[in-house]
Parts: sequence; C-alpha cells; structure tokens
Amino acid sequence: MNIELSDKEFRRLLDLVYIGNWILNSTRANDRFEDYDLLQEKFFGICAKNGLHALVDTYMGKHCPSRAYEEGGIHEAIADYEDAVFFDILAEELARRDMLEENVAQDDVGELSSRIKDYIEEFERNGIDTLRIEE
Repeated sequence: MNIELSDKEFRRLLDLVYIGNWILNSTRANDRFEDYDLLQEKFFGICAKNGLHALVDTYMGKHCPSRAYEEGGIHEAIADYEDAVFFDILAEELARRDMLEENVAQDDVGELSSRIKDYIEEFERNGIDTLRIEE
C-alpha cells in the first residue's frame, strides 16, 4: 500500500501515531502492545529517511522520537486531553454518586446531565481546590 502525503500531512500523521501509542502503552510497563511500538518506530524511521532528522533519534538501532519532538508541544496536547477526560469522568462519577445517595433514578438522563453540568462549571471555576474527602 502506498499513500501520498504532503510533509505537513505526514507530520500530523506522525503526531497521531505518537499520541495513539502513548495512550495505549504509556501505562503498561512491561505489558506493552509491541505492534504499536513497532509501527511508531517505522514512522520515525521514515523521518530519518526524509530529512526530518530533528524529530528522530536512534537508540540501540531503533528509531524513536527525539527529545526535540517530545518537548515540542506533543505532551502538552496529551496533557490537555488528559485534563479534559479527568474532569469529565470525575463530574459524571460524582453526579451518579449523588443521584444514588439521593435515590434519584439512575436512568434519568436529564437529571444526570444537569448534575454533570454543575460539576463541570465548578471545576472550571475552581479546579479541584474545593473538593474534600470526608470520613
């Protein structure tokens, strides 16, 4: 299979490959999905062959993202995603907990949405500063 890409399109695809592999493998320690690592290495190898030397390093004979690549903003994009997901999940979990404690029907989508919205607004104003764990 051959795909024609502009330099800009290839760079965007490289970012997608890196982000996808990061999400799949960054927390897996020794139980990584090796086929995704190999695909990422292949894409960084293409960088080396096409003059994008600033994006790639070679370690133990394998192509990997360079420090410049990793420090060039890609992790900020990943962190933005992680923050958004964290607050969305937290808001939903807290809303569901509240509904359960108040014996509100769990399938009341309108009530759930309203409570999630309230939590999201709180997090937008204060982050987690107002959250407290009570025993």
